[in-house]
Amino acid sequence: MSVFIVDSNFFIQAHRANYPLDIAITFWKKVKELADNGSIVSIDKVKHEIYQNDDELKSWCIENLPNDFFKDSSEVIEDYTQVVNWAVSKSEHYIQRAMEEFLDADEADAWIIAYALKNDLIITTHEKSQPDSKKKIKIPEPCNALGVTFVDTIEMLRRLNTQF
Repeated sequence: MSVFIVDSNFFIQAHRANYPLDIAITFWKKVKELADNGSIVSIDKVKHEIYQNDDELKSWCIENLPNDFFKDSSEVIEDYTQVVNWAVSKSEHYIQRAMEEFLDADEADAWIIAYALKNDLIITTHEKSQPDSKKKIKIPEPCNALGVTFVDTIEMLRRLNTQF
């Protein structure tokens, strides 16, 4: 069975745009089920990004996700170094601000990639590949270079044979 590691935007975009908590109740029940059975996980950096807003999404996560859902990213330091080395090798392509943002230790993206790399997980993100972009390092670019699979929410649900 494939396990998926979900990016912050999996939760945030679902909550704000596609599957509001008060309308798409079955979606959120399915997310809870997938989290409970270990089909989806995330990391502490994503938790921090979600929990910085004191809103319904934060409350939902606290009340519905298992205590071990957000994994400790410090256990993937060697793999994080590999992601950082990839980014540094692209410093001629990306503007300084893009590099700083991607390499900020509190930002989740590089850590999610490292966690997926170490644990052979599939990343679920709404980010799309933009290899010509110089302003932001999108998750797909390092994933493509490092051999990490990534999908969007719908593809993840398909791969998990999920319906709601």
